[in-house]
Amino acid sequence: MVWPAGEVSPLNIASWRDFPLRARMQQRFAGLPVRVHNDAVCLAVGEHWRGAGRGRDNMLGMVVSTGVGGGLVLGGRLVDGADGNAGHIGHVVVDPDGPECSCGGYGCLEAIAAGPRLAAWAQAQGWRPSAPAGDVATARDLADDARRGHPVAAAAMNRAGAALGVAIASATHLLNLEVVSIGGGLSQAGPLIFDPLQESLRRHARLSFAARVAVVPATLGQDAGLVGAAALVLAGSTYWNPAN
Repeated sequence: MVWPAGEVSPLNIASWRDFPLRARMQQRFAGLPVRVHNDAVCLAVGEHWRGAGRGRDNMLGMVVSTGVGGGLVLGGRLVDGADGNAGHIGHVVVDPDGPECSCGGYGCLEAIAAGPRLAAWAQAQGWRPSAPAGDVATARDLADDARRGHPVAAAAMNRAGAALGVAIASATHLLNLEVVSIGGGLSQAGPLIFDPLQESLRRHARLSFAARVAVVPATLGQDAGLVGAAALVLAGSTYWNPAN
C-alpha cells in the first residue's frame, strides 16, 4: 500500500492494485476524516485498543488467511514505517530453500502458511478433501480433514504452525514483544495451528525475554480489523500519525 495516500496494491487481489481508495472515499465523504490502513494493521490496532494487547505496550497483530500480514505497536503507539508496512511479517523468510512467494522471494512465511498455499501443498502431497465446501479445496477443508485424522492434512497444519512459530520467534527477538495476537481465517483452526506454533516457538525462542511472549488468538475474533479501523479515528492520537 502507498501510505498515507491510501493507494492500495495487495499482492493477492490483483484487481485492487494501485486503486486510490482514500482519495475516492474523501470525494464521497467530503469534510469527514478518512483514514486508510491495511487489514493486518487494523487488526493490530483493534487488539491493542480493545483486545489481547490492551494494557501492553509492545505487540504484533497478525492476519493469517489468504495472505499473511501484520501490524506493530511499540511503546504503546502504532509504528507505521516508511510506507505503512511495518510489521509485515508475512514476508519474513522462514525457509531460505522454501517455495517461491507471490512477492518474488523464496521461503516467506506467506508462501508456507497462507491458506491457499497450504491447501496447494497438501494437494501436491496427495490430499483431496473428503467433504469439500465448494469447487476449490480450501484451508477450511484441510482443517476439517486434519480434525478427522487425515495424515497429510495434519502434516500441512503442522507445517504452517511450525513456520509461524519460527517467524514469531524472530520477530520477538528483534522487537522484544509482549503479545502476538493472531486473527484471520486460518486462526480459526485452533489447536491444529496453535499447538505446532507453540512447540516451534518454544524451540526457537530460547532467550528469557523472548520465551515470555504470549501468542494468542485475536480476542476480538473476526471483528478485530473493523474495531481497529474505528480506532484510527476514535483513538487517532495513538494510532494515526498527525502528519498524515
